[in-house]
Amino acid sequence: MAIRQWISMGNGLTWLPAVAVGILLSGCSSTQKGGASVVDRNHSGAASTPQRQPVTSGQYRVQRGDTLYSIAFRFGWDWKALAARNGIPPPYVIRPGQIIRFDGQPGQARPTAVASAPVATVPKSGSSVSSRPPVPAQQPSVRPQPQVAQPVASPPPASTNASIPRSSAGWVWPANGPLIGRFSSNGSLNKGIDIAGELGQPVLAASDGSVVYAGSGLRGYGELVIIKHSDTYVSAYGHNRRLLVREGQQVKVGQTIAEMGSTGTDRVKLHFEIRRQGKPVDPLQYLPRR
Repeated sequence: MAIRQWISMGNGLTWLPAVAVGILLSGCSSTQKGGASVVDRNHSGAASTPQRQPVTSGQYRVQRGDTLYSIAFRFGWDWKALAARNGIPPPYVIRPGQIIRFDGQPGQARPTAVASAPVATVPKSGSSVSSRPPVPAQQPSVRPQPQVAQPVASPPPASTNASIPRSSAGWVWPANGPLIGRFSSNGSLNKGIDIAGELGQPVLAASDGSVVYAGSGLRGYGELVIIKHSDTYVSAYGHNRRLLVREGQQVKVGQTIAEMGSTGTDRVKLHFEIRRQGKPVDPLQYLPRR
């Protein structure tokens, strides 16, 4: 005898075979327990830039194109803390194949080895020790070379955007356009803001600084520029169509550093972040009010 399941629908009753009811129930539960992963989305409906909590274990092998700053940015560390943790001295040069370790909390310095003092050699009893100081070897005379005037490095181009409004701390908006994604400090949500615009639109440096990364090695950011403003702050500009600066270049506030694009995302926009000692902060707290 067929088993029937009665279900209330609207103002009446109807029935469905028990097998069909089981399929419906299992379909509802699958969206919560497994199957497709849930993707956090920003206000524009596009998937937000993937983020992660600071990594406190394991290690990373340096790839070609990496910089200490891009690795710190990727794994949620302050670049100074990451350098101290791995014993990397200024100017913080790293090489492909080098191992970067993350054991410990960001900001926790790695204990440094103390150099042992040289041990004096004590002569055996009965042996004579000369008190005469050693005679230094005669150095060959060096003819002084004529002084050659060194070329003076030209200063970075002055900003042509002197009229751009600045905040009290000197920050400017990195692009014109509507705000389509806001900062979120929860979990893997947006760690910056998203600004819509036109393809090729200028992207500006939000403050004076030095370019410490320019490339596409960080998944989810497309063509990315990272600028170091001080020992405390860095800013990041993602999804550009074309980069107009190189690593090591000094930039001024309001200077054009890239062209807006859609690399690594589904629409033309600028993803902008400010990080304080490696931690993302809300850029709207630093930018001037619109």
